[in-house]
Amino acid sequence: MSNRDTRPVLVTGASKGIGKAIALRLGAAGYPVTVHYGRDRVGAEAVAEEIRSAGGTASIVGFDIADRAGAKAALEGLCGSAGAFWGVVQNAGIARDNAFPALSSEDWDDVIHTNVDGFYNVVQPLVMPMIRRRDGGRVVALSSVSGIVGNRGQVNYSASKAAIIGACKALAVELAKRNITVNCVAPGVIETQMTKDLPEDQVIAAIPMRRVGKPHEIAGLVEFLLSDDASYITRQVISVNGGLC
Repeated sequence: MSNRDTRPVLVTGASKGIGKAIALRLGAAGYPVTVHYGRDRVGAEAVAEEIRSAGGTASIVGFDIADRAGAKAALEGLCGSAGAFWGVVQNAGIARDNAFPALSSEDWDDVIHTNVDGFYNVVQPLVMPMIRRRDGGRVVALSSVSGIVGNRGQVNYSASKAAIIGACKALAVELAKRNITVNCVAPGVIETQMTKDLPEDQVIAAIPMRRVGKPHEIAGLVEFLLSDDASYITRQVISVNGGLC
C-alpha cells in the first residue's frame, strides 16, 4: 500500500507552466499537494480543482517568495494547522534578461532576491518541521541549464540558478543523516510562457534532439525524485535538456 497520502508536498510557482505540471503529476500520484502562487490565485485554484476532480487532495497558498517575513508567516501557519510537509518542490522564480552592459540594477536585484533568497525563504522554515516528522523527506529545487553553462543575456539568471545548485549541494550534506534528500533539476528550454518569445529556429538548432522540452518531462523526473526508489539519490543535479549540455 502506498504511503503517499501521508506525505504532503508543497509546490511553489504551481499556477502555470512547469510548476503546474509538477503539481498535477504529484496529485495524480497520490500526494496531498499544496499549490503555491505568487499573484495568479485563479490559476492556482484551477490547478487545485483539477487535482481534486481527479480524486486527489489539494489546497492553495499565496505569498511572494521574495518576501521573507510573508513567506515565513504563511509557511509556519501551514505547518501549524496542517502539519509539516514531507516534501517541497521549489520551482518559483523569475527571469529578467538583457545584455550585461545594459542590465539594470533593478533587474539584477529582482532576479537574485527572488530566485536565491526565495530558496532560503521557502525551504528554511520547512526544514526543522520536516526533520521532526522523523520519516525522511524530499527537497527538490529547479535550477536551469543556464546555471550550469551560462547563457548570453542571462548573467543575473545564470548567477541565481548556479547559486541554487550550490545551496542544494550543501543542504544535502546537512540533511543526509536525516534521510532527507536534496536534489536539483536543471531544465533546458521547456515549452512555457517564459520561453514563448525565444527565436524558435535558433533555439532548436542548438538542441541535439531538435525540439524543446515539455513540462510533463520535468514533472516525471520530480515525481521520481520524491519516490521511495530515489531514496539513495541526493546532492545531485539532473539535467533535462535534450542534450543541450
